[in-house]
Formats: sequence, C-alpha cells, structure tokens
Amino acid sequence: MRIGFFVWEYPPKLVGGLGTYAEYITHEFVDIGHDVSVFTLNDGTLKTREILQGVEVHRPLIADASNVWPFFVVDNLKKWGTNIKLFNDIFIYNILSATKFINGLIKKEKYNFDVICVHDWLSSVAGLVIKNEIQKLPVVFHAHSTEWGRSGGTGSEVVSHFEEAMAQNADRIVTVSYAMQEDLIKHGWPQSKISVVWNGVDPKRYDPYQCPKEDIMKIREKYGIPKDWNMILFIGRLTWVKSVRNLLQAMPTVLREYPNTKLVILGKGEEQTDIVETASRLGIKDKIIYRFDFVQETERIQHYAAADVCVFPSIYEPFGIVSLEAMAMEKPVVVGARGVVGFREQVISSGPDQNGVHINGEDPSDIAWGIKEVLRNPEKARNWGENGRKRVLEYFTWRKVAEETLKIYESLL
Repeated sequence: MRIGFFVWEYPPKLVGGLGTYAEYITHEFVDIGHDVSVFTLNDGTLKTREILQGVEVHRPLIADASNVWPFFVVDNLKKWGTNIKLFNDIFIYNILSATKFINGLIKKEKYNFDVICVHDWLSSVAGLVIKNEIQKLPVVFHAHSTEWGRSGGTGSEVVSHFEEAMAQNADRIVTVSYAMQEDLIKHGWPQSKISVVWNGVDPKRYDPYQCPKEDIMKIREKYGIPKDWNMILFIGRLTWVKSVRNLLQAMPTVLREYPNTKLVILGKGEEQTDIVETASRLGIKDKIIYRFDFVQETERIQHYAAADVCVFPSIYEPFGIVSLEAMAMEKPVVVGARGVVGFREQVISSGPDQNGVHINGEDPSDIAWGIKEVLRNPEKARNWGENGRKRVLEYFTWRKVAEETLKIYESLL
C-alpha cells in the first residue's frame, strides 16, 4: 500500500507521545514493505521534503496570519488569546499539506495512494479537505485523545467540532484503548466505525540489559539518591490530567514509612509552578527532584533503569506509552485506573502475571498505598517488573501495532 500519513509532530521535532507513535509506526510500515508519505509541521528550520529511514516526509512552510483570524473567526476561537498563533500554525499546516497532497503528489507526480490516516484534530482539517476532493480515497481517523477529555469538558468548541466532523466523515476510526472506545461511543461517535489498536514500545531499545550500570549510577548521583535509597519516577506532561499534584500530596504518607526515598519528576507543562509550591508547602521539597524539560529518549531510558518504581497516576490517559516503557525496562508500575485510562489494559494488578498496582489517581491516599505496596517487598517488585517485560514482548511491540493497524487499512481497499 501507499499510505498518506498526516500528523502534527514528527522527528526531529517531538513534543510528546503522538510524535513517538508516529516515528515508530511509520518505520514499521516501511519495514513491512509499504510506502509512507508523512505530512507534518515545519517550524521554519527543517527541509520541506526529505527521506528519513525510508519514510518520505513533507513539511510545508507556514506563514503567520494570526492577526487576521480575529476579523472573522467565531467568538470561541477569539478566547484563545495569544494561543491564536497555535491555531494559525495548525490550520495553515493542514491547508498547505492537503493542497500539496492533492495537487502536488497525486495530480502532478501521479502518486496512487491507497489510504490516508489523520491523527487527532491537529490534522483533521487536511483529512476533511482531502475527503471533499477525493471521495473514493479511504480516510482513517486515529483518535489518540479528545478535547473534552483533555480539558475536563471545558475545552474549545472549535476543536470539538473538528473532531466530530472528522469522526463522521472518516471511513474508519482507530483509537488506542477500550476505555477510549467506550468514551467515544458515549459521546455519540459511530460505534460501527471504531476499532481499537493498542500502542507499543520498542523492547530492543527499552532493554534493561543494554543499560550500563555506570549510566544508572550517574543518574542517581546526579539527583543525590544513594544506592540504598528508593527512587520513584514520574515522566509526562505536567498538566492536570496527569495528577502530579495528587502524587505530591501522597508523598508525605510514603515518606513517613520510607524516609529514604526521592521522587524524580521529568516533564514540562502548565503546572510547573504549582508543583514547586505544593512540594514546598508540604515540607518535602528536599525529597522532590524537578526536571522541567522534554528529556530525549536515551536519557529517559537511563532514568527508567535507575528507578525502583514508576508512578503514573493519570485521571485521563487514553493509552499512555510511558507505562509500557517502564514495563519494558522491567520496572513495577503504579498507575491510575479510574475513568478514561488505558493503563488498566496494560497493567495486571493481581494474580501470577501481576506487573503493577492500580490506584485511583484522584485520591492521594490511594496513590500512597500503591507506592508502598511496591516498596514493601523489593523481591516481589522485581518479579512484577519481569512480568511487565514479558507482557510487552507478547502484546505491545510496534510490529504488532503496525500489523493490526494495516489489517484495518486493508479492509477498506
């Protein structure tokens, strides 16, 4: 097949999990034998067309029209304020990408695409435009999250309209967990269109046996964590749905029983100031390490290797690749399992295959309980970590994700 792939972020510019997904899945498509043309954002510093590891990447140069939008946009969009520049970049990227796809690749260069996939609302405008122009070309909408979920039901009406329009016009919808599928159906999306394909991880890259001990020690030394202390690790965007503040509020309870413990927080987001203030107010700032940065993959792997337990207490997390990364590194995980949270489909919380603990991310006392369950018995925790990697190898490799996704694409031909 020849696949058109529309995604907001793609290497070398990554922001979060969507870019990681796009990088790995497109490489798998190519390795299996398919042709992939990616359309993604250009920040002005990147080539407009190149081949990266067999993937054809297009990045149309955008222009700033943010001072034009207020003349005619709806009131809801005006509320974006200074963020109107973000909407400008997204909209123009979509229009230029759709135009290049239709007029450049198909009409001029005679590409014969079999299917296109658009990822989240960030590429939905391109999907809608292409569907208008070439109705016979199957369009698959990959819903990795939703505006109502990210915002707690108070998000942008414009973004929600894009999501709804793309869902109705797509030939198929692919989402990342059964928890997410249930939520989409509850909000009126067409049930007959929706398929579930879990995300994955590269177990060759995330391999605890490939991480030198000296690298692990350097990480712990960097944060002042002695060898015999416990290192708790959180990685993710610092936004309310990740429940990092509740994790901080759980720490005094953990520290009373396990005082030789430090929590390392890696990530960026709007809650950075709140996190610092909360730790100070709770009197635990000497036991909290903040790294407000997007850490590159090699260093993230070293952090997983150095940790004793990884905690992701999200209250909205359609899938959550971070737990798979931790599992692949043979780390026990404590994960949120209430609400629209895909973690509960990854993590087995009881029985012989247990690899972690389910908690309520809205309850600091429950988060504390989960962490202490892991710290209480290091030997049992190591066994959980080993079970986690076995589960990754069986169900969560990128090759398996690619094969399941391609089956859906092929069903539309």
